[in-house]
Amino acid sequence: GLDDDGTPLLNPRLYDSAEFRRNPHPYFRIMRKHYPVYHDKLHNCYYITRYDDARRCAVDALGFNTIPKGIASTVLGNTQLELSGVEHRRRRGVFDRHLAGAALRDRIPAIERLAEELIADWDSGDKAHVHDRAGVRTVELGAAFCDQFPVRVVCEVLGFPAEARSQFNYWYQTMMAGFGGSDTAQQGLEARQDLEDYLEAIVQDRRRQATYLTNAAGNPVREDLISTLSRTRVDGDYLSTEEITSYIALLVGGGGETTRGAIINMWYLMLQHPDQLAAVARDASLWDAAFQETLRYAIPTGGMQPRHATFDIEVAGVSIPAGALVHIVNHSANRDECYFESPDRFDIFRNDLYTGKMLRSGFNRNGRCSHLAFGSGAHFCPGAFISH
Repeated sequence: GLDDDGTPLLNPRLYDSAEFRRNPHPYFRIMRKHYPVYHDKLHNCYYITRYDDARRCAVDALGFNTIPKGIASTVLGNTQLELSGVEHRRRRGVFDRHLAGAALRDRIPAIERLAEELIADWDSGDKAHVHDRAGVRTVELGAAFCDQFPVRVVCEVLGFPAEARSQFNYWYQTMMAGFGGSDTAQQGLEARQDLEDYLEAIVQDRRRQATYLTNAAGNPVREDLISTLSRTRVDGDYLSTEEITSYIALLVGGGGETTRGAIINMWYLMLQHPDQLAAVARDASLWDAAFQETLRYAIPTGGMQPRHATFDIEVAGVSIPAGALVHIVNHSANRDECYFESPDRFDIFRNDLYTGKMLRSGFNRNGRCSHLAFGSGAHFCPGAFISH
């Protein structure tokens, strides 16, 4: 319906609808234009949908500091995902030391080797997802690559013993299923506890003797992540097995499921735009733009950053009271017409999207802006650099 002045009216029940989950963008467009900070009285929360407001609120560590506890803390444990302030900085610093810069570059050979092994399997391995008919090969990319690659990368970079890698699939799949609700949350909790119990002895061993990732020649290049976490001291103390398990659980969730979604989305969108795929095939340097445009256009999971307002605060002329639940809607911000021309069009050649080195504070200069798929500010995705 419409208000007396012609403004579209929103029914907050739509947020629970299958239609909204299928395609929320028409509704986000209405919100950006008419309700940039929408007070949803039914669910007792506020939605922030414009690019400027979303970015400003995400980097405001004082005004929007507290992260609401949710099902992630239930299944994954006390991860940095839902911590703030000193506790968040304490744990985040460990990620920043080991998943960026030289530490990340040293891990790239292991990641590239895993990709090459998976692709080689299309010729010599299980053909369940590879079909050869009349001289034409068809590959089910989701099952043959996307479902397996992120889990293998996380397992390899962490340094799980080879004999535990089938068990790792159980931990991964069961913890992820635990996000589905009460029926599976208990199983997710049991899987996480099983993971922690398994890690107890591994952590003790690797405090005494680290194990290493290797390059293509088989030479050691850097400690695997479990070894590094086991030997890391914060404030003079070793990380506990519980803390190390929380790091690993977060990598399992963030490095597995979201990366899987990003790869599937990118390939789907590129195949839907064969002219753009052909351009990338001719010029491999365009893959950065393809990846960044995929994340702008189709965030693989989530898309909303929940926060609590620390004190009464005004955003876009709307007063948000202290303690209110706020959703920073990155899905919507990434299609803000004020920043991205024809935002509902997938276009790796667009000149308004920044595709350079990712920055925690974002980029907004000379008509080019970062997407917000990884968030901004203190809670910028710690796996952003390894995913890129």
